[in-house]
Order: sequence, then C-alpha cells, then structure tokens
Amino acid sequence: MKVHPREIYNLLLESSQTTALVEEVIIGLTWTFCRANGIGLCMSPGQATRTLPWSGTLVNQAIADLAPWLYSWDSYQATIAMAAINSVINSNSPLIDKAQPLTPKNSPNLAVFEHFLPLIRGKQVVVIGRYPGLSQYEQDTEISVIERQPSDRDFPDPACEYLLPEADWVFLTATSIVNKTFPRLVELSQNAKLVLMGPTVPWLAELADMGIDYLAGVAVTNAEALRQTIAEGGGTRIFETGVQYRVLELV
Repeated sequence: MKVHPREIYNLLLESSQTTALVEEVIIGLTWTFCRANGIGLCMSPGQATRTLPWSGTLVNQAIADLAPWLYSWDSYQATIAMAAINSVINSNSPLIDKAQPLTPKNSPNLAVFEHFLPLIRGKQVVVIGRYPGLSQYEQDTEISVIERQPSDRDFPDPACEYLLPEADWVFLTATSIVNKTFPRLVELSQNAKLVLMGPTVPWLAELADMGIDYLAGVAVTNAEALRQTIAEGGGTRIFETGVQYRVLELV
C-alpha cells in the first residue's frame, strides 16, 4: 500500500472531472442509475425515505456539483455522487476492455466467486456482505461473511477487526466506498489478496496503490434493459439483463 485508502475520495473526484450534465437519475430498490457521459451505478441505500429535498432537481445539474456529495454522511447524497462519478469514470476507463468477461455456469450475480473458487479453496476467505446465493460456495471453501445486518450464519461489523488481518482472501463490496468503511477495511486486509467487487466498482488503476489486487466490476451490455430492470426494482436480475461481471488483476 503506497497511498492511504482514505485518499480514494480525492481520487474519485479528481478522476471524474467533466463539464457533463446529468441526463437521468433513477433510485431503484437495489441500484441507483445515473446517465451522463455514460452510465454509472451504485447500490441504493437500504432504508427508504419520503423526504429527499432535492428530488426532481438532479437532471441538468453538473456532475461536478454532485460529485462532492461523496463526502456526505447522508447515504442518499453519497449514493447519487458515486453513481454520477461512475458514469464518468466507467464510460472512459480502458480497464474495462482489458478485464476478463465472466461467463459463469451458475448464477450470474455470483460469477466472481465462481471465477475465484479454484484459488480460494483451502484458504481463509472473508466476504464483506451476504450475497444472495453465496451459501452454495460456503460448502466448497471456508468463507466467513461479515454483514451489517447479520443472520445466524454471519459475523457482525466489529468482527472485521479480528477476521480480516488473518484472511488469505478478502472480497470487499465497493459499496464500502459510499458508506465510508472502505479505508479501514482495506487497512485491515493488507495481508490478504483483496478483491474490490460489485457494480459500484470504479475502474481505476490507481486503486492498486491503495492495496486492491483485483477489480471485479461490471460492463454495461444492454443500457436500456439495465435501466428498465433497475426502474422496475431489479436486484440480482441486472446481471441477466444489462451488465456482465469482469475481472482484472491490478499490477
């Protein structure tokens, strides 16, 4: 790690400088969609609200005005900012073309775990977040799941201080950037192979300097189907209609 992971917030703002205006924002049940230069995604906040004061005002605002919301502790503001930033970064990043497209045999939303399974068997593996269907891979390897709202199979947030330093592999959701847990989780995972994953991933090579070994983000394969799926409340369904996981090792 050459750069403190807390610098990711400055990196994202510097990497998304543009004069582009927001064309559309959709806050779906699971994903938030922003269209500007391109399409950017971010996982939506888990708790709904009726009182967003800026609803109906985002279209035609400058990305440069919304991007600083990433520093906000308001989860909706930070989510909008991340989706807007990704609409700039991920529409121009050459890394997406370099990354390996994943064509899983099983569930498309679990393609990353299927891809890495030969490497993680017999290893201490920690996954941040309970991914739907992940239990099928817990039978093949020793996986510990840290979850903000844990079930009886999961560990609560504070377990990260104990589990991550001992892990061989860590799969870190890019939503951690938005909820501000990214810097500490990356610090704790420096002894592990660290995979930053999910549709929220910004495709930036500079993340290697912060300790990220692999990016496992998505490429948009059908923009209109993606938009419709998110607008209709889709969660894991987007991997069947509008995006495809890709993996790139950062060197």
